[in-house]
Amino acid sequence: MQRAYMSKLLELAERDKNILHVISDSGTGFDEMFRKNFPDQIYNFGISEQHMIGAAAGLASLNKIPFVYTSGAFLAYRAFEFIRDDVCFNNLNIKIIGMGSGLSWATLGSSHHTTEDIAVLRALPNLKILSPATPFQVMACVELAYKINSPVYIRIGMNSEKEFFNDANLNLKFGSSDLIIDTQASDVCIFSTGSILEEAESAATILNGRGIKTSLINCYSLKPFDESAVDKNYKHAKLFVSVEEHNIMGGLGGIISEIMADKGIGVKLKRIGLEDKFASGYGSHKAVRAANNLSSEKIIKAILEALNERV
Repeated sequence: MQRAYMSKLLELAERDKNILHVISDSGTGFDEMFRKNFPDQIYNFGISEQHMIGAAAGLASLNKIPFVYTSGAFLAYRAFEFIRDDVCFNNLNIKIIGMGSGLSWATLGSSHHTTEDIAVLRALPNLKILSPATPFQVMACVELAYKINSPVYIRIGMNSEKEFFNDANLNLKFGSSDLIIDTQASDVCIFSTGSILEEAESAATILNGRGIKTSLINCYSLKPFDESAVDKNYKHAKLFVSVEEHNIMGGLGGIISEIMADKGIGVKLKRIGLEDKFASGYGSHKAVRAANNLSSEKIIKAILEALNERV
């Protein structure tokens, strides 16, 4: 996803000289490529995320378009006050890119996991939130964010995420979603967000193979959210399921439960994610997912238990 993001940002920077690549102690090969091509459109603030957001606000007030890029954990938590007061309160045209969404920093532990950012940031007025699932969808989300004069937060992974789309020319809209698996009159409707889509897709495929009709929706726009995806499925579904690399409190499951409560929808909802705890374990992304009950096998087990089916 990082490669996809930088590829799209380079394209935008060529198209619009007001685009700025604003980073915090990054200095990767991608950043050096950007500096070589656009030396006047890159600023590195070092380990100073609050300063970086504050400076981006000043640049945006001068009609620049800062794309602020660093670890999502350090943006959502360390720089929260600056995002709230400098960016959102003033409704500035700043794009905040949090890399390492969910458990992507699997070798570094919970201090680097971005597993509460949706809950923290979706409470902020004026801020839109995108959570792409694949590299092509990252590129499409960056294009979508560029086209709107508003603060946008995009959470992206950093591993070799599975691609589900043919190219980056996706017709994405704020407040919309993707129907990945469409099973008519499904018993189970899975809502997923971010790169864990690959685990959710595997689980849905296996459940369908077992005769349990299962649909899968990829929720790339978290704020605004596609409420119609909930409306369309509740009349026949026995179970709604949210799957996310995030605390179940305030994340995707929280969004869906709020919509269901507001609309009086009485379908059972099973929230699959971190259950009010920090993730445990170190190692590969897949291994840390499994250690925290977020593998496709564990997702299937949780769904069958919620349906009172034999595991």
